[in-house]
Amino acid sequence: MVSKPVTKQTARLSPMSLASDGVATSREAHERMMAKIATRAGDYLALTKPRVMSLVVFTAVVGLVAAPGNLEPAIGIATILCIAIGAGAAGALNMWYDADVDALMGRTAARPIPRGRLSPRAALAFGLATGAASVTALGLLTNVAAAGLLAFTIFFYVAIYTIWLKRSTPQSIVIGGAAGASPPVIAWIAATGTVDVEPLVLFLIVFFWTPPHFWALALNRAADYSRARIPALPVAAGEAATRRQILVYTILLLPISLLPFLLGFATAFYATVAVASGATMIVLALKLRRRGVVRRQVASRLFAFSICHLVFLFAALLIEKIMID
Repeated sequence: MVSKPVTKQTARLSPMSLASDGVATSREAHERMMAKIATRAGDYLALTKPRVMSLVVFTAVVGLVAAPGNLEPAIGIATILCIAIGAGAAGALNMWYDADVDALMGRTAARPIPRGRLSPRAALAFGLATGAASVTALGLLTNVAAAGLLAFTIFFYVAIYTIWLKRSTPQSIVIGGAAGASPPVIAWIAATGTVDVEPLVLFLIVFFWTPPHFWALALNRAADYSRARIPALPVAAGEAATRRQILVYTILLLPISLLPFLLGFATAFYATVAVASGATMIVLALKLRRRGVVRRQVASRLFAFSICHLVFLFAALLIEKIMID
């Protein structure tokens, strides 16, 4: 057997260099694997609608802090986490069912399922698993009533709003808004085991806030909703009717937002914030109906400020509860 001559090239391939090359290759493979895992984790996180979840968590925190009694901090944090996971599960199931219409709309076309980064089956399994886990954990940590309301909220958002109302009536967001308004009530029941007037007032604030908030967005996305055959109010009733309904709900929201003060749950500090922020939102809603303005810009400003408005109201309540306690 004749051995191959040792050339300069093969001489350079020492055991040390081969080991170094192997480490580099292994490191590159590890980095690619970690990047893939991070991307997949980001896709699953996107299913939970993190921006929507942040408002859910915030309103739930206020409901929990406002509740009487001294809930252990660890149980309180776990309660908020369960509500957040439940909201994320509802979002994932919403994206699973709405994947077909999401693909037709510019605002949602980049979501994981329309882009093919996650399969509908994976989203469905993720939503069902996280939903069941959040309800079970909340029931074990707090009480059955809170877990039952969380389960019903997920069911209502997915089955009643997403599957039924969203594709059948322009009033879907009005009725479906009950799901987004329930987190402070769930948190209150988790802390106390009962329901009272105060969490129901918080529910009403979010409930009446939701339609003008959503319709301000829908005004600038009417073409998308029309393409997807979703009868959002601007598509079904026209822009003029939508602007009128935004004004009606914005005006109704002001006295409803003052209920915590009028019923003795909040002080003049909260009332001042509610009046100032509510009046600003009404001014924007009035401006949206005025001729000669760039309505797309005003609608965008109203949508953005509506988020601030809800945050201002609940932040003022939170500050008062913390200061009083």
